[in-house]
Amino acid sequence: MESPLAEPLKKTVGGTTAKVLADHLDLHTVGDLLHHYPRRYAERGELTRLADLPLDEHVTVVAQVADARLLSFNRGRGQRLEVTLTDGSGRLRLVFFGRGAYAHEKKLLPGRRGMFAGKVSVFNHKLQLAHPDYKLLDDESDQQAVERFAGALLPLYPAVKQLNSWKIEQAVDTVLGSMAAIGWKGLTDPLPESLRAGRGLLPLAEALHAVHRPRSWADVHAARARLKWDEAFVLQVALARRRSDEAHLPAVPRTAPPDGILDAFDARLPFTLTEGQRRVSDEIFSDLAAAHPMHRLLQGEVGSGKTMVALRAMLTVVDAGGQAAMLAPTEVLAQQHHRSIVEMLGDLAEGGMLGGSDRGTKVVLLTGSMGVPARRRALLELATGEAGLVIGTHALIEDKVRFHDLGLVVVDEQHRFGVEQRDALRAKGKQPPHLLVMTATPIPRTVAMTVFGDLETSVLDQLPAGRSPIATHVVPAADKPHFLARAWERVREEVEGGHQAYVVCPRIGEDADFDAAADGAADARDTGDGTAADPDGDAGADAADRRPPLAVLEVAGQLAEGPLAGLRVVALHGRMAPEAKDEVMRRFTAGELDVLVATTVIEVGVNVPNATAMVIMDADRFGVSQLHQLRGRVGRGSAPGLCLLVTDAPEASTARSRLDAVAGTLDGFELSRIDLEQRREGDVLGQAQSGVRSSLRMLTVIEDEDVIAEARAEATAVVAEDPALEHHPALRTALAALLDEDRERYLDKG
Repeated sequence: MESPLAEPLKKTVGGTTAKVLADHLDLHTVGDLLHHYPRRYAERGELTRLADLPLDEHVTVVAQVADARLLSFNRGRGQRLEVTLTDGSGRLRLVFFGRGAYAHEKKLLPGRRGMFAGKVSVFNHKLQLAHPDYKLLDDESDQQAVERFAGALLPLYPAVKQLNSWKIEQAVDTVLGSMAAIGWKGLTDPLPESLRAGRGLLPLAEALHAVHRPRSWADVHAARARLKWDEAFVLQVALARRRSDEAHLPAVPRTAPPDGILDAFDARLPFTLTEGQRRVSDEIFSDLAAAHPMHRLLQGEVGSGKTMVALRAMLTVVDAGGQAAMLAPTEVLAQQHHRSIVEMLGDLAEGGMLGGSDRGTKVVLLTGSMGVPARRRALLELATGEAGLVIGTHALIEDKVRFHDLGLVVVDEQHRFGVEQRDALRAKGKQPPHLLVMTATPIPRTVAMTVFGDLETSVLDQLPAGRSPIATHVVPAADKPHFLARAWERVREEVEGGHQAYVVCPRIGEDADFDAAADGAADARDTGDGTAADPDGDAGADAADRRPPLAVLEVAGQLAEGPLAGLRVVALHGRMAPEAKDEVMRRFTAGELDVLVATTVIEVGVNVPNATAMVIMDADRFGVSQLHQLRGRVGRGSAPGLCLLVTDAPEASTARSRLDAVAGTLDGFELSRIDLEQRREGDVLGQAQSGVRSSLRMLTVIEDEDVIAEARAEATAVVAEDPALEHHPALRTALAALLDEDRERYLDKG
């Protein structure tokens, strides 16, 4: 019997509602809707903290009307109703335009309490909702209140403009009624009975009913505890199966003999490796010597020396007769890695060449924009084994690329790649090569156990000697324009002192490039009570919308003609020809340019020790981790670094609090926790995961470390005893709901 959760919604809630749920919330079945949990609950009579509302997000609030004013404009031909909501912590303005304003005034009387849904915008430095939907809570009879909100808890759902929270609530009511009518018959439980009973967890049917219609906070806590275990356990089973499969694959052990290229390289280092670099290298060397593939995540702070650790691992494989490939997300980063590795190796990178070391190898670069002769030469050197090291972009994955003996794959900035891409490169080995995944985005342990659950983890938490501190300040350009003028003076002072500077903008400058998708600059945060809707287009609403983000091409021109006139200011972005990008980076690295105005193409890998200042325009449009990454481009030499975060965000906004957090600490792990606390868990795993049809909805990776760790242990035990899950059919069904059946091994890491 097919599970009732697989029933299409249109059979239960009707075609019109089902279409809106599908089109705007990606909810298609009864199970999808039942797993669309309330984001929070409001007690009847309780007011929402208006002071905490996030800008540019679609929210549902419970609040009380303080006053309402009907105003005329355009010489009496237009009407505008301004309503002020209050909760004691702050105020929020509602605004209605047009002929309907009078009707709203008659309903929204001072003292009335209701639920209000809309997109938070700012106008004249005040938060507001333009043309919100609303539902007055005291419109219902006492009997209706008892029936619908018996426990005095109002469920508030993640919503969109097209379907507000209380309409979703009505659809859920319909589905709960249909499930109750059949006694939840056919519902299977993915948790093994022994696990559920041993931990005192609710049966699945009870948990689903209680999470949507709790009679008390005890119901909410019990339901959430059970549903968190579902998410954690099923995900950890998927990861445990991948670990189990990988552990049974054969691999060629790679151990460096004495007096090889690694020893020669180490002997030439002009500095001493940090204790952390040595410890992590030993972990990697141990993995490389094993007869099954290494799967290790190397994470560390910006500038902690991950590339040095990765290079030593690559040289170990070359010493053992194999080849190593480093996959970089952009041509700028690939070229930067190639240039720096060749410089560090010196004649060790000229194996077989006149003047090259007899212990050396060749280091080749392979990108999509290379000319035909250079590409053919690189492909030949890889196929014959003459080149031991290759650094490249997605071009490494192409079918024409052949290796003589690929022994190690290093993936830089893993969050830029899907697992299909990383595994396509690994498939080029005669046997599965070892894998080292690197990220400079600090990852809390709980995220490492979920997002990177099939990898062992190493952490570099020390900075090499000689790295300078970075001072970070928020520049409130809208409130204090003279602060921005001072920022440009500071840039000029740094240049006059013999240093260089970066200016970062969210987009390139073309109208079609509103979100800078070409450079990956868009802030992918998904916070608030639902997905942010488009501007509603109602009369008067445009005044409240934010201006377009600042663009590289515009800002570079304005600076060169204005506050930075006389300095050598040049633009850099992802849509430039590869040769042009490389030439700009070469000139900037050589000190021939003073100020580089760029998109986030410089976010990772760019190493110019003489660059000491960075100004990030519209900084509130970037994520916390991204700001931390960008900031890491300065302070890489002996001179102190300066990072200025320019914003128009209001002082009391969530966006401003994120910037204050970045300015307040250089600890990337602390910032990653702050970032996650302000984001929905689905964003942690990525919204477009390959093969993943749903993301975390109840589990919070920051707060639920114990659940995740315990679920990992339970899942590992279950898979060890029953790898095919033959004795757990309900768990197999739940796994299929999480992953495409044919692609479980490609569980994406976001």
